[in-house]
Amino acid sequence: MISKYKKRRIAWISILAFSFVIFVLLNPSAWEKVYFSDIVDGVKGVFSAEAKSDDVEAIPGTNEQDLNAPLATEVLNKLEVKGRAPKTGYARDQFYDDWPKENGCNLRQRILKRDFGETAVLDSDNCTVISGKYYEPYNGEFVEFSKRSDISKNVQIDHIVALSDAWQKGAQYKSKDVRFQIATDPLNLVAADASANMQKSDGDAATWLPKNKSFRCQYVARQISVKYKYELWVTESEKDAMSRVLSNCPEERATGVSI
Repeated sequence: MISKYKKRRIAWISILAFSFVIFVLLNPSAWEKVYFSDIVDGVKGVFSAEAKSDDVEAIPGTNEQDLNAPLATEVLNKLEVKGRAPKTGYARDQFYDDWPKENGCNLRQRILKRDFGETAVLDSDNCTVISGKYYEPYNGEFVEFSKRSDISKNVQIDHIVALSDAWQKGAQYKSKDVRFQIATDPLNLVAADASANMQKSDGDAATWLPKNKSFRCQYVARQISVKYKYELWVTESEKDAMSRVLSNCPEERATGVSI
């Protein structure tokens, strides 16, 4: 038997529901204003969760470090030290022919989307970044773009360990599949200012470091991580340069590797 208190609750719920329906019918714009925004936010949340599960977006940003990861200095000491091998036979197509696609989006656009973060505005293909802003790591400046053509002209996807450098320090002795992984691993890729990237060319840490000193620790740690992950070596002068950088940030962690 239903108690009088339950009857009262049911009555009140019925009255409130009826009042809500009448309110919506008489004020459709109010429903749109209050509730449609909640729906949009919910959809954004779903897409954000999906993005976070993506391998490219999962690469740590400049301010994120896995405190369980080994210190970059420890990983550096694990790298083999020897001289450069000849550059003979090097060509970019020894690593890859073009940016690979995943779910219809090529890797260049996925790295742009990762590094532009929430500011990235995508074209109708839901892949191509047509505008946005980001913190350019090599120069240490916030840069904003309003046109896709400006992004294409001014932003390049740099291999943190240059492919020519990788070739001369072990990659030429690896399989084509391993070289492909070196060239397309998001750990080894960053959206960078085109002029700074061309200035870097195929330099290692002994011959080129970012002008932005606050990025040097992460830059060197990423180079060390890539070289350790793919069993590439460093030269003596390169190791010395890396050690000098890391002396200013002894707690800098390697990324994506364990020892």
